[in-house]
Amino acid sequence: MIVVATADFELYHEVVTELRDRGVTFTTVEPGDPLPEGTDVVVVAEGEAVETGEADEGDPAPGVHVVHASPDAPRRAVDAAFAYLRGGDGRTVVGVDPGRKPGIAVLAGDTVVAAFQVPRDDAAAVVEAEVADATDPVVRVGDGARLDGAAIVNELEDVRVELVDETGTTPYLGTGARGMGDVLAAVNIARLEGEVVEKREVEPTAGELQVIKDRSREQSTENRAIDEVLARRVAAGELSIEEALARHGESDEE
Repeated sequence: MIVVATADFELYHEVVTELRDRGVTFTTVEPGDPLPEGTDVVVVAEGEAVETGEADEGDPAPGVHVVHASPDAPRRAVDAAFAYLRGGDGRTVVGVDPGRKPGIAVLAGDTVVAAFQVPRDDAAAVVEAEVADATDPVVRVGDGARLDGAAIVNELEDVRVELVDETGTTPYLGTGARGMGDVLAAVNIARLEGEVVEKREVEPTAGELQVIKDRSREQSTENRAIDEVLARRVAAGELSIEEALARHGESDEE
């Protein structure tokens, strides 16, 4: 059972709201009061102490697990509590299925605690927010959609990144599950170990450059595509399509 025991009103409100939103059974006690029987995890504010008790003699079960939380990150605290209850190691692992709208899955141990699907240009920022302050996190990026995947890998800093063979990670989707494939693939990618990479250099093919040009034409208000030089810079992650279109327009005005 999860118990919330903090004098920090903001933290109390945020964590309790998060637990209720997830339909979790929990209870609360005043700081310093005895913990209820059956307590497995207690959530307190950073800097607060709690008497968790000791395991009975001969009982291999440990004392109550303490999660120190911040009101700015209530979901992370609840994720940590869930990971402990499910017996996982609690390590934060993020799986990314790259593409124009990458699927992103966040696991705490073996439990999926968050999922996203965002525009490619926003993917690295979402991942970095999810691993911030996590202990020894790892990000696993699928090796498909080479240009999009390379751009995400190259934007990530100060975190372990692994490149994963994503063959077979996209599941069959039955009726009503359309649109979930990228996120489910990201979950599968997160569960596969890959090769550690710091940067990923990809030489774009003629077909990949044409796709970038076509995408720029779709986004252009004047139905014009960027040239190959700018398309290569987009492929290398140096420019977004919006930035390339702006530069393309500037060159036309000169």
